[in-house]
Amino acid sequence: MPELPEVETIRRELERFLPGRTIGEAAISPEAPRLVHWPPQVAEFCRGLEGQRIEATKRRGKYLLFRLSDGKSWVVHLRMTGALLHRPQGCASDAFVRATFRLDDGTWLCFRDVRKFGMMWLVDDPEEVVGKLGPEPLGNGFSPADLAGLSRRRAPIKAVLLDQTTLAGLGNIYADEALFEARIHPQRLASSLSEEEVSRLQKAIVNTLNRAMADRGSSFDSYVDPKGEK
Repeated sequence: MPELPEVETIRRELERFLPGRTIGEAAISPEAPRLVHWPPQVAEFCRGLEGQRIEATKRRGKYLLFRLSDGKSWVVHLRMTGALLHRPQGCASDAFVRATFRLDDGTWLCFRDVRKFGMMWLVDDPEEVVGKLGPEPLGNGFSPADLAGLSRRRAPIKAVLLDQTTLAGLGNIYADEALFEARIHPQRLASSLSEEEVSRLQKAIVNTLNRAMADRGSSFDSYVDPKGEK
């Protein structure tokens, strides 16, 4: 599943051409009945996007957030195999393309998803979707104090780090890497960590994510950027 470095890499690529573009046509494949989530139905979701200008591209944890000209937000979670691809002349006849979005410059955004676990929302306030997420590990002010709650968690530290209410954006790949760098066994109970170990872990998380960002993420499986490149 794409984690924070992969999703942020995608966001940065989309930031180069999406802001200012207007969505002219949106379509969801009948083969993706679970792609659109509350509150709108598929037809209402598509109508809500059409004619809207994309004002900004943001990220929260593993979620992509597109702020629209009517004040609403289009929220996308790629889940395991989702990819947002930017194509100059339409979406190819690909059985795994689940949604298409034509832009006013004639280019297209194509949502490709082999496993069909991807999710999209159209909401008045993105907090309706991402409000329960924990702190951003690359956000300003992230410190060992943000991990103080670990002392109350009697669960393996890796499982706690994968809980998105603990920390937003971390998944299997980078939880493993950060714990290895911090010299903490992933099966240690979170509550057993000393203050020094929590501080070491916080630094390792930041270092690991920054290194991954510099490499534009990790294409272990299906992750590709909007150009379709690993």
